[in-house]
Amino acid sequence: MGATTAGVVFIGSLLLALAAVHVPLGDHMYRVYSSTRHHRVERALYRAMGVDPDAEQGWGAYARGVLAFSLVSVLLLYGLQRLQGHLLLSLGMKNVPDHVAWNTAVSFVTNTNWQSYSGESTMGHLVQMTGLAVQNFVSAAVGMAVAMAFVRGLARRRTGNLGNFWVDLTRGVLRILLPLAVVAAVVLVAGGAVQNFAGPHTVGTLAGHPQTITGGPVASQEAIKELGTNGGGFYNANSAHPFENPTAWTNWIEIFLLVVIASALPRTFGRMVGQKRQGYAIVAVMGVLAVLSICATTAAQVAHHGTVPQAAGSAAEGTEARFGIVDSAMFATATTLTSTGAVDSFHDSYTSLGGGMAMLNMMLGEVAPGGVGSGLYGMLILAIITVFVAGLMVGRTPEYLGKKIGAREMKLASLYFLVTPALVLTGTAIAMAFPGPRASMLNGGPHGFSEVLYAFTSASNNNGSAFAGLTVNTPFYDVALGLAMLLGRFLPIVLVLALAGSLARQTPVPASAGTLPTHRPQFVGMVAGVTLVLVALTFFPALALGPLAEGIR
Repeated sequence: MGATTAGVVFIGSLLLALAAVHVPLGDHMYRVYSSTRHHRVERALYRAMGVDPDAEQGWGAYARGVLAFSLVSVLLLYGLQRLQGHLLLSLGMKNVPDHVAWNTAVSFVTNTNWQSYSGESTMGHLVQMTGLAVQNFVSAAVGMAVAMAFVRGLARRRTGNLGNFWVDLTRGVLRILLPLAVVAAVVLVAGGAVQNFAGPHTVGTLAGHPQTITGGPVASQEAIKELGTNGGGFYNANSAHPFENPTAWTNWIEIFLLVVIASALPRTFGRMVGQKRQGYAIVAVMGVLAVLSICATTAAQVAHHGTVPQAAGSAAEGTEARFGIVDSAMFATATTLTSTGAVDSFHDSYTSLGGGMAMLNMMLGEVAPGGVGSGLYGMLILAIITVFVAGLMVGRTPEYLGKKIGAREMKLASLYFLVTPALVLTGTAIAMAFPGPRASMLNGGPHGFSEVLYAFTSASNNNGSAFAGLTVNTPFYDVALGLAMLLGRFLPIVLVLALAGSLARQTPVPASAGTLPTHRPQFVGMVAGVTLVLVALTFFPALALGPLAEGIR
């Protein structure tokens, strides 16, 4: 079987597996978030937190719950790192420096998992487990909770209540993420991923030089980092490391994990609003954008541009030999279309257009299928913008699922869309304007600019992947990217919840002959088109200075 044929089989089998679990997983999540019953363990947690699980919250109280929980999480994770040298299982590692601890705490709480350090030489096992891995669970559950609150805003009428954040958070962890992560971790261990508490071991290499190899609870963290679209990695090499991702078939499993929940959530949405076809329309938009991206990225990597790629038969630099070009391109596409940021190859070594596609995937808002929760509410915001544009064309007040999209709703949706571009472009401009940040660039010209643009795109979209060649473990980048992560995560969440509260208070209007159908292929094409046009208008000048300029010179 040729490499191209094997790649087609790899991608095709992945899509079939996602289609197979779409309905059962989506229905399970619908039952989780719609049930009025609380499990015994959950009730114990509610009592410990002082929470009334049967009390509903308006959008303001829901948002305050999200922000308060995230603030406490940042402080706890920061303190855990700063005290690492005094903790068990520290492996003799020192306390994490303050600016690195700040950046890492913000990164993992915002579901970004950007790492400006090498995990195996910076973090002990206890910090990895009780700090980073725990945040992989709860930050993912926060995104799912916000998505469910937004869907309730679309589904409910004449109420200010969107559910209970603490209930949604707890159920997301205990009923969805934890069971799936346990199964995934066992599968990865069976595939050869490491799971132990071993300390550093020094071994001799074939070249005769010593090498230090660290073990640890790797498989359990790898499972939830992909499943919760977190990213990061136990090792600096991330999912290219054989302890994290041992074989080609575990590579398939990891790609499946990082898109499975996000691709099933539209089914949950369809069930919650009482119109399954609306869910199919949303997942169809995600699918169209994903297929376009997979084809473009793969084509860029196998196009043989340049003397060396032509001699090698493809752009193989930075690609893990165990996986090959197509599988690596698929991983890169999936990890940047979601808010994961894990990598099994190095995007900085991709062709200029291949690396540009990875950037474009994030600039789309990571909605195809996006992060767990954030992908769904991001796509629904784009659907609302689309019906508004369509309403302007026919001179009719736009509606979505019977809810009128008026001035307040469009202001909130527009602000949501503008937050990330403002952070990306402003951060990149500041970094390029001053000599200190520019000194961190190991490359000049369009490629050096692309590395900076990629960094702020990744941080602001809560992705976490990076181009190499940029030294980001500096006070400027640790602070600046940390702020981009915070604002890129929580400003959109507040706007989404405010919009959900506004929609929930409305009384749905009945559909009429002038109502735009939002479940047909026409609407799917419109949403995909609006998404691409908005991103092109916003980011094309910056892309023209970076990957596009590099690609044509």
